[in-house]
Amino acid sequence: MPFVRRFVAWVFALSLLALAALMLFLVLFDWNRARPLINEQVSAALDRPFAIEGDLRVVWQREPGEQGLGAWLPWPHFAAEDIRLGNPQWAQGEDFLRLGSVRLRLAPLPLLWKTLNIPSIELGAPVANLQRLADGRANWIFDLGGEQEAEPNPWTLDIGTIGFDKGRVQLDDRSSATRLDLLVEPLGEPIPFADIVGKGAAERLTANDASAQDYAFAWQAKGRFRGQALDANGKLGGLLALHDARLPFTLQADMRIGATRIVLAGSLSDPQNLASLDLRLRLSGRSLAELYPLTGVTLPETPAYSTDGRLQANLRDADGAIFRYQGFRGRIGDSDIQGDLTYAAREPRPKLSGQLTSRQLRWGDLAPLVGADSSAEQRQRGQQDRQPADKVLPVSTFRTDRWRAMDADVRFIGKRIEHGERLPISDLDTHVVLHDGVLSLEPLRFGMASGALEAQVRLDGAVTPLQGQVRMSARNLRLKQLFPGFAPMQTSLGALNGDARLRGRGNSPAALLGSADGELKMLINDGAVSRSLMEIAGLNVGNYLVGQLFGDEEVKIHCAAADLGIRQGLMSTRLFVIDTDNAVIKVDGNANFASERLDFTVTPATKGLRIFSLRSPLYVRGTFKQPAPGVQATPLVLRGVGLVALGVAVAPAAGLLALVAPSAGDEPDQCGPLLQQIQRR
Repeated sequence: MPFVRRFVAWVFALSLLALAALMLFLVLFDWNRARPLINEQVSAALDRPFAIEGDLRVVWQREPGEQGLGAWLPWPHFAAEDIRLGNPQWAQGEDFLRLGSVRLRLAPLPLLWKTLNIPSIELGAPVANLQRLADGRANWIFDLGGEQEAEPNPWTLDIGTIGFDKGRVQLDDRSSATRLDLLVEPLGEPIPFADIVGKGAAERLTANDASAQDYAFAWQAKGRFRGQALDANGKLGGLLALHDARLPFTLQADMRIGATRIVLAGSLSDPQNLASLDLRLRLSGRSLAELYPLTGVTLPETPAYSTDGRLQANLRDADGAIFRYQGFRGRIGDSDIQGDLTYAAREPRPKLSGQLTSRQLRWGDLAPLVGADSSAEQRQRGQQDRQPADKVLPVSTFRTDRWRAMDADVRFIGKRIEHGERLPISDLDTHVVLHDGVLSLEPLRFGMASGALEAQVRLDGAVTPLQGQVRMSARNLRLKQLFPGFAPMQTSLGALNGDARLRGRGNSPAALLGSADGELKMLINDGAVSRSLMEIAGLNVGNYLVGQLFGDEEVKIHCAAADLGIRQGLMSTRLFVIDTDNAVIKVDGNANFASERLDFTVTPATKGLRIFSLRSPLYVRGTFKQPAPGVQATPLVLRGVGLVALGVAVAPAAGLLALVAPSAGDEPDQCGPLLQQIQRR
């Protein structure tokens, strides 16, 4: 037994001596002697040149705050100067990364379970040169031969925080036409997080047991982003906490990319995994459509816009990252806008959903959605003016390639629509659905003149050319509200009712109408007309026709009935009759949407012995842009009861009876008897 005790004592003593000798060796060893071996091994592992060209030191110190065995074990603190990592052979320039210094400490105990635990790394004066070719090769991607390994590497790397000081990053990404030069410099004095984002954002972090660090660095960047000029600046926190969500990384930026300005401030949690963002985000620019090349989010053409809201993101959702732009407010043109939007990066396509509301919507701000705004406004947004000078129908093409990039499910409500007297629309409510290139507005509702105008629109952009179909109904549009500036109509109790359906092919509104098939039916009951009404409505041709038919008199309209068929873009009259006190007026002819030409004849027939001065039929020819009204050379010989003399068709009248609505008040319905009379002929 004494021998065993002496043996154990000697083994223990020798072990302590060996450990002491090892510690003494590690403390006294000149680590610069190991630089050639380290450089060679790292270069071989990364398959590119690596070199520590400056001093390499290791200092052993006990770690404050450690408990148990870890409190007694000294930790190695590594310090290296002037480090260079080269580029792969295909990249331009020698260096991928240069560091003025690197300082880190390593936890020894986790080495026993094959974990490299580095609580912190401090990078001094980093300079990075990032490159990616058009074929996708990038110099920041390392080929470590992982695919050829039979078993995965048992070692894991665990980094706590990364600190840095003044640095520079150059990026040349040919696959996205992006070239940037980013410079980061320390601020003279740190700026508290709440001073930039406000107390509310700081309090939200505190409520989540987190406290954002101060802004410690200023940064600025210049170059081009996805082909557009970029000029940006901002501020950053000084410490990337890769695992500790209690220490969010602070961000602030003011970027101008082309005509778009992006201003943001907030925090990023768990940067290693991009766990979450919480930012105040302000956007402004010439058109929302210009955000597509920057973000990949499909948005319509609009006038100049600005928004301000809160952007939150969950970047680690199992089904894909989710971005929420919440409680934002702003303006589009002269219209206000507010709402909540969610963008989910799902497969097979990302999806945008939410609700938008405008308390006061300017009607003219909707024109760019279909290319109906003026050429000057399109040029102001940086668009090329493609509208021919002699055409009225918009020729701007739908960007169906963007429709296939994402899906959408958004409701839009315009509570009050601002417009001129010519367009008495009070409100708007629509549900926009975009799915696999098919755009639907179902329904599209307008409150109009105490009545309703409702449509279902479906545009299939998944096929070429685009296929579109529209169904529309107008019910109980009160005439006195349709023409509020025309005094004689204010005593009218009449209304307008109508139905329309169209189907066409083409990649612009003009092309769709130019190929359309369908029909339009309309009834107007109990109205009045005069030249002054045409002037209020801005209808110069109508002004001429009314003047020729009735002079300057105000004439009561008992009923106006129209049934128009559309075939391959040619709209022809099947029945178009206007019944007034003095005469029954028939309109014959067509409007060609493909060529934008008109060819109508207006033929009146007097009622009984009433005096009617017109001696010849009228015509309207020319183009939509420049219609040319006039008087036919053929004398007008029609007299007596107008319906018989005019030869009005019987069949279309039956289809219009469904639009006859009960009259308001005590005023008798005029269209029902007229249509029944036509059927009895």
